[in-house]
Amino acid sequence: MNAFETVQTVLAVRAFQDKPVPTEVKNRILEAARLTGSGSNHQPWHFILIENRAELQQLGAVARTGPYTAQAAFAVVVIIERSPIALSDGSRAIQSMLLTAWADGVGSNWVGFVPMPEVSKLLDIPDTLDVLAILPFGYPTKDIGQGKKNRKAPEEVFHIGKFGNPYAPK
Repeated sequence: MNAFETVQTVLAVRAFQDKPVPTEVKNRILEAARLTGSGSNHQPWHFILIENRAELQQLGAVARTGPYTAQAAFAVVVIIERSPIALSDGSRAIQSMLLTAWADGVGSNWVGFVPMPEVSKLLDIPDTLDVLAILPFGYPTKDIGQGKKNRKAPEEVFHIGKFGNPYAPK
């Protein structure tokens, strides 16, 4: 699917089939993160690939907002440096991974948010870095409503010229 179709149809996935994701798809998802644009090309990120079932279960146990991580085919833990641009750049890398995965039929969801000391401890992440998120990946257990999103109307979120002047694309 093209980039807009991917954005238009991507939804959060919290239940995964017991089915492996091919290595080339995993590698493409990771590569999407690495290739993401970064302020001043600083690239203030690291990514830990978790594939081992026992490790996924441990990660799911400490991920308060994402216990379903334990059932994922794999997960990527996104780690950022403590810098003014790291949060933004790490978020951009996350979106690149989510969209790349979705284009290949693989679902995911953003789990957790800075700080995540339990995850840092579990994965031996240095104290100088922060865990931004956990991204569990896998094939969705059911077809989800591609493109059927509950979003505010354009005139509620788009403005023209100044805030408060609604803009509704025609």
